[in-house]
Amino acid sequence: MALLTKRPKGTQDFLPNRTGKLQYLESTLLGTAKLYGFGEIRTPVFEHTELFTRSVGDTTDVVQKEMYTFNDKKGRSVTLKPEGTAGVVRAAVENGLLNEALPLKLSYVTPCFRYENTQEGRYRQFHQFGVEVLGAKSPSADAEVISLIHECLSVLEVENLTLEINSIGCPNCRPSYHAALKEYFSQYTDRLCPTCLERLDKNPLRILDCKCPECKEIAKGAPVVLDFLCDDCRTHFEGLKQRLAAMEIPYTIDPTIVRGLDYYTKTVFEFVSNQIGAQGTVCGGGRYDGLVEEVGGPATCGLGFAIGLERLLAVMEAGGCEFPQERPCDLYIAPMGEAASIEALRLVTQLRQEGFVAETDTVGRSLKAQMKYADKIGAAYTLVLGDNELAAGKANLKRMADGQQQEVELCQLTDALYARLFEQIGEAGPVLEGLLGQMNPVEL
Repeated sequence: MALLTKRPKGTQDFLPNRTGKLQYLESTLLGTAKLYGFGEIRTPVFEHTELFTRSVGDTTDVVQKEMYTFNDKKGRSVTLKPEGTAGVVRAAVENGLLNEALPLKLSYVTPCFRYENTQEGRYRQFHQFGVEVLGAKSPSADAEVISLIHECLSVLEVENLTLEINSIGCPNCRPSYHAALKEYFSQYTDRLCPTCLERLDKNPLRILDCKCPECKEIAKGAPVVLDFLCDDCRTHFEGLKQRLAAMEIPYTIDPTIVRGLDYYTKTVFEFVSNQIGAQGTVCGGGRYDGLVEEVGGPATCGLGFAIGLERLLAVMEAGGCEFPQERPCDLYIAPMGEAASIEALRLVTQLRQEGFVAETDTVGRSLKAQMKYADKIGAAYTLVLGDNELAAGKANLKRMADGQQQEVELCQLTDALYARLFEQIGEAGPVLEGLLGQMNPVEL
C-alpha cells in the first residue's frame, strides 16, 4: 500500500533519537532564563492577523510574503504566528501584566510558521526560544539580555559564534535616515525588485533587508545608519558597548543589521555562526520601544531576542557539541505465561513509580526474542519471570553487561535494583551518576 501523503515541504519529523536533543535545548535555555528572573509564558499558535500587520510591519517580507493567513469559519482573518514577540506583548497588555512590578521578564518556547523558500537552516515550521523584557529603558537591560544569550551558549558549549550589534535609531532620528536612503535608492529604480520599488516610498529601510541578490548588491553602498543617530540613540549605543566590555562579552559592530521586523528601535543584534552556510543567524533581537503602544497598551519600552532551535541544534551538531545520553532501560522483565505477564505489569508499574525506566513484554514474544529485545533497547538488567519464580517469590536479576546474576525477592525488587545501581557508581563513575541524576531526587 502506497504512503497516503508525505510531510509538508519545509517541515521536519523529529524522531525519538533527536527529540531528546531538542528537549535538552529547551530545558537548558528556559532554566538559564529562570536564573535571570524570567518566567515562562505560552501564547496561542494563531492570532488575529492585524496583530502582525500592525506590529511586524506591512512592508516586511514576513507580512508581504511569508505569513500563513486564512479566514476562520466566521470569516475572521487569523494568522499562524510567524514570530513570538507580538503575541507575548499582546498577552501582557490584555492580561494586565504591565500593572505589576516592572520590568516584566518573560521567556517562551513556541512553534512559528513562515512560508519561505526552504533550505538548510530555514523551515516553514520552526521553533523559537525567546525572551521579552518590558519596562526597562536603560542600556543595562540590553546588555543583560545579550548576557543571557551569551550564558546560554556557554552552558551549551556552543563555540564559533560572533555577536554583531548595531543601532537603527528611533522615531526622532530615523526620518532623516529614511530620506537619505530614499535619495540613494532612487538612483537604482531600474534595478530594484518590484517589492523594493514599493518600499522605496513607504519604508526604504526594508530595502536593506531584501534577499534579492541585485538589491543586496545595491544596498552595499547605502548610507550607514550610525551616521544619522540622534544624541539619545548614540548615548544609548555607547552605553551598551561600555557594558558589554565590562562583562567581557566580545562583539563587532555591523551597521548593515536592521532585522526583518519593523518594531525594532535603537539596539539590534545577532549571534552568527559560520558553520551552517547562508542561514547563519542563530539568534537575533533588539529593542522595540514603541511596540506596546502599537498593540494598544500604555507607553512602555521593551526588548528581547529569539533563538531558532533548529538552527542552534544544527550549529551544535556541526561543531561536535556533546548532548546528554538518553537514559536507557534500567530493567526489562521477561514473563513466561499469563500469570507471569500480569505480575510483570504490576512490578514494572511499581518500579516506574519509583523513578526507574522499566519495561516488559506486551506483544507475546518468546523468551529468546524478549532477551534480544532487551539487548536492543540497552536494558541494564533483565529478570525472567515464570511459574517457578512466582511460586518461590524470587527471581534472578541479571546484569546484561557481564551476565552477573543475583537472586532477589520479588517483594524487594525495587530495593535490590537501587542497591545494584549504586554499587556500580564506583565502577562506572560519572556516567552512572548522570543516569541516577535523571531519577526523581525526592524518591532517591
